Amino acid sequence: MSIVFVISAPSGSGKTTLVNELRKIVPDLEFSVSYTTRPPRGSEHNGRDYYFISREEFERMLAKDEFLEHADVFGNYYGTAKRFLREARARGDDLLLDIDVQGAKQIKEKLPEAVSIFILPPSKDVLEWRLRNRSQNEHVNSEEVIRRRLLTAAKEVEKYPQYDYILVNDRLEQSIDELKAIVLAERIKRSGTQVAPEQQELLDTASRCLQVNSSQRLQPILASFALSATPSGP
Repeated sequence: MSIVFVISAPSGSGKTTLVNELRKIVPDLEFSVSYTTRPPRGSEHNGRDYYFISREEFERMLAKDEFLEHADVFGNYYGTAKRFLREARARGDDLLLDIDVQGAKQIKEKLPEAVSIFILPPSKDVLEWRLRNRSQNEHVNSEEVIRRRLLTAAKEVEKYPQYDYILVNDRLEQSIDELKAIVLAERIKRSGTQVAPEQQELLDTASRCLQVNSSQRLQPILASFALSATPSGP
């Protein structure tokens, strides 16, 4: 049975970079390209970054129950088509979904066995710096946009208790290693085979990233967003 991996993060946390690196180094892992009604940004390409479709076409797909999950974010639809999971299962591959907290919650409700991973920036200040850089690259020099993205980020960070794993994207190479370890450790645990000595390090690395084992590491990050380490409701 294919494993579904769900990755979420506030905008500016470096999720796209981590996902791209993960896809290069882990075999048999298919990536689901989301559908969206928003226009392309920068160097984004249709079919690679997203499938860019009209609102009418998205709503037709929605009416036909073609989405595994979908969400309305800032007035634009985003969704994952069910066909990606069917195709991955047919090939015996695992499926990687890069979706927001709304979509992740829907996936966990439909597929409780899915593995959810939340990526955090090391602090609110670092996130703001990254967002300002991104806005400059997109030629969007608007304080309102920055404030809105920071406010949205804080609301998304509050949802971290809904995730199985927490990954703090502070040092890129370490974060890539941790993300790889999570994926491979889940494969090992679900294989039903005896753990080989060389696999134990992967299991240990993944275990340190489990949400239940991350409270001490999370405290200063949550504090920077004026949040507590006490899990909030759904």
